[in-house]
Amino acid sequence: MDLRRLEMLLRLSRVGSMREVAEQLDVTTSTVSQQIAALAREVRTPLLEPVGRRVRLTPAGQRLADHAITILAAVDAATSDLDPTAEPAGTVRVAGFATAIRRSLLPLMSDLSTRHPMVRLKIHEHEPIEADGLLARDEVDLVLTYDYNLAPSSTDRAVERAPLWSADWGLGVPSSETVGDEDATGLFHRHRESGWIVNSRNTADEEVVHTLASMAGFAATIAHRVDSLGLVQDLIRAGLGVGLLPLDQPTHPAVTVLPLHDPTLTLRAYTATCRGRDQWAPLAVVLESLQR
Repeated sequence: MDLRRLEMLLRLSRVGSMREVAEQLDVTTSTVSQQIAALAREVRTPLLEPVGRRVRLTPAGQRLADHAITILAAVDAATSDLDPTAEPAGTVRVAGFATAIRRSLLPLMSDLSTRHPMVRLKIHEHEPIEADGLLARDEVDLVLTYDYNLAPSSTDRAVERAPLWSADWGLGVPSSETVGDEDATGLFHRHRESGWIVNSRNTADEEVVHTLASMAGFAATIAHRVDSLGLVQDLIRAGLGVGLLPLDQPTHPAVTVLPLHDPTLTLRAYTATCRGRDQWAPLAVVLESLQR
């Protein structure tokens, strides 16, 4: 297969328009059409189908575009290996949750721009469910994601993950509450009549709440779904419920985060990339910087 044609197919899968592909590559729309038609003859399979006055990839075309990601990354890695002086260059599209962007990504920006000035980052803030979808659709190259030890995420063999860091979480309650010496299930049982506050854009913390509530012998009532940890604190201060919060971040004086033990609750942050994609030089240097 011709690599240039594969690149055109991959770009078409991303932008959905031959005209846009032609503009990106500084060629004519007719050239793009002819090259993809030639690629279809090479693989002996239709890659495009008409939709009104436009075209879209057939299922076979989309599968080939997915393969093209790994193929082109491997070629780029091989080229770099043969020329170790080559400077990595390109834009790495990153989707991650806010804490990981602040804690892991932003601190490396200065060093990255010094060591690899031709590598750029395009950052999108997303919760894990949203980011996983973007990675699956090849709309991002790298995901900063998380799960909890009490609600582990499922693994996809097409995705490679590597640990970043972990942080203990606890139960956020009004500071006026008397602190006892209960274990996690005892603490949850104390709040069996409370309304529970969970994330509106992810399900992991809700799974934790239901798991620990079940261990404590009751069914938790989800009262509020919000995205911001600051808003979780505001709802707790207003007496509208309790919710999970990180132990290593500051809270309002009216909110106390009680540690959970027996069992403990730990958030685990990861990087996630499509398998084989980490050979692409710009992505490789970003992953190296994150791990370092």
